[in-house]
Amino acid sequence: MASLRRLKLCHPTGIAISHLHTSSRASAKQHYKMLVLGGGSGGICMSARMKRMFGAENVATVEPSEVHYYQPIWTLVGAGAKTVASSARPTASVMPSGVKWVKSKVQEINPDKNTVLVDDGTEISYDYLIVALGLQLHYEKIKGLPEAFEHPKIGSNYSVETVEKTWKALQNFKEGNAVFTFPNTPVKCAGAPQKIMYLSDAYFRKTGKRAKANLIYNTSLPVLFGIKKYADTLWDIVKTRDLQINLRHNLIEVRPDKQEAVFENLDKPGETKVFEYEMLHVTPPMGPSLVVKGSPLADENGWMDLNKETLQHNKYPNVFGIGDCTNLPTAKTGAAVAAQSAILNRTINRLLKNQKPDKKYDGYTSCPLVTSYNTVVLAEFDYNGQPLETFPINQAKERRLMYYMKADVMPHLYWHGLLRGLWGGPGPYRKLLHLGMK
Repeated sequence: MASLRRLKLCHPTGIAISHLHTSSRASAKQHYKMLVLGGGSGGICMSARMKRMFGAENVATVEPSEVHYYQPIWTLVGAGAKTVASSARPTASVMPSGVKWVKSKVQEINPDKNTVLVDDGTEISYDYLIVALGLQLHYEKIKGLPEAFEHPKIGSNYSVETVEKTWKALQNFKEGNAVFTFPNTPVKCAGAPQKIMYLSDAYFRKTGKRAKANLIYNTSLPVLFGIKKYADTLWDIVKTRDLQINLRHNLIEVRPDKQEAVFENLDKPGETKVFEYEMLHVTPPMGPSLVVKGSPLADENGWMDLNKETLQHNKYPNVFGIGDCTNLPTAKTGAAVAAQSAILNRTINRLLKNQKPDKKYDGYTSCPLVTSYNTVVLAEFDYNGQPLETFPINQAKERRLMYYMKADVMPHLYWHGLLRGLWGGPGPYRKLLHLGMK
């Protein structure tokens, strides 16, 4: 039950590690030129970039977790193709050397006073602030969760606490319905809820269980995928592999003792449908960081209110944001963070010189849609939902090369490129590969 309490807090569990990085819960120095909130992908990569811009002694990063996870690989962990251990590294090993690591949770942001309060009572002031606090998972908004995770046959690739439960449910599947869900909220990596369906289909075929399995994808969305070019390919896959898609179906309750999942029909309010399951993969409802939501930095929906081209706050010019905590109208992915980091670095550099930002973020984001244990459809697109592909080939096709990029190249690029502030997305390479035409 302790793990469930952690799930309710939506905070990754820590593992015992040695302290490899100088850190403290209460800093003697109360002021920093640049303060970064969050030690996820956006926070660490911007800390590395800001260290180069301001000097390590002038930068502090607030992050309570002892462990940093490469979350995109959890899709493959849930399907048994990678291990949880491969996704984890001590936060101390990814925190830029010399940057002050404040090992606390952010309690309150007060941009009118240029201060941040952390949970040990320390107040830290700043000249510039980058907010990279991610989003909040809300398993508890589904009746019966997170308690139902104590039962077998149910998992979720969105939490380190539950991703291995997906793999167990997959291995223990005998016959019946395998149900996969997509919530009625914004989510991070919007392709992940269906990737595990394609992988489960491949696993059942590989183990001779496919004839006895009925795979059902219940999504709250009115479409299978938001970008038509890639959605057309996915619909072809769905038909070829005999997968059942129910649009506008939203999970509202799990009854683990009966192995039942209850969905509401979003087009017919009040109408519900019960699905029996032998395996259930839950994508939780998600929402803005509660700290951001409770601060003056939030828009009316609780997301950080940014200029979508410069990533500067719309009201507070010395405040910036990156990643999942923002209201940028693009898919929330690690690829988006990479592209945003290069633009944000340029924006801050220009402002320090009293110059106007001259680079605009185009909304670039990417979703490697894993369709089997050796194929991926690499979706890349911009704010307008237009494909923005890196390679001079049709990326809407399933390709083995793209799978190896997802499984092996991208993790390396993450740990050694993005987190060190050296990878700002494939923009320059896209121009090169397309002979300057994109």
